Amino acid sequence: MKKKFLNFSLSLIKKKYPDTSDTKLDELRYGLEGFYLTITKFIFTFVLAYITHVLLEMFLLLLFFNILRTTGFGLHASKSSNCLISSSIVFIFLPLLAKFIIIPFIMKVILGVVSIILIFIYSPADTEKRPIVNKKRRELYKMITTFNCIILVFLSLIVNNEVISNLIIFGIYIEITLILPFIYMLLGLSYNNFKNYAT
Repeated sequence: MKKKFLNFSLSLIKKKYPDTSDTKLDELRYGLEGFYLTITKFIFTFVLAYITHVLLEMFLLLLFFNILRTTGFGLHASKSSNCLISSSIVFIFLPLLAKFIIIPFIMKVILGVVSIILIFIYSPADTEKRPIVNKKRRELYKMITTFNCIILVFLSLIVNNEVISNLIIFGIYIEITLILPFIYMLLGLSYNNFKNYAT
């Protein structure tokens, strides 16, 4: 299905813009492939969330996670299939779990303080394909991610809805998991890739 989508899309592009170079077509293929994989993963997870009655909770978890992910970055699965499986498990299981557990307030405070420290130390975390070479940009991303984490921790402590509070904490710790050097090492991925480049 993916191959048909890519071939059809690229044939339309070549028909409309016959002078497009092979290099440009390769770039377009890469972008279209990413778009296709993102959409199919989203649809699959959306259907699972709908079936398990955690659609709203899944969207909230994605929101809280992406508030940090946008500037904190972190590792990506090496294969699309691995990403699909891990994303489906995380973004379906955690919303389900959020409905059934109660985290004591003091534990939320401890988790919150620890999360702010970890985010400040380890964000942003780059990848080999997307190193954050510019030092000022890295520092800016660190400040923004830490600030957003502080806001989320504060919200998790004051919100009256226990499920939403849990989802905020889960969203924070998904991001933390993706930026820890230990996880990179465990998966055999290079960390602090910007150090391989002159700044």
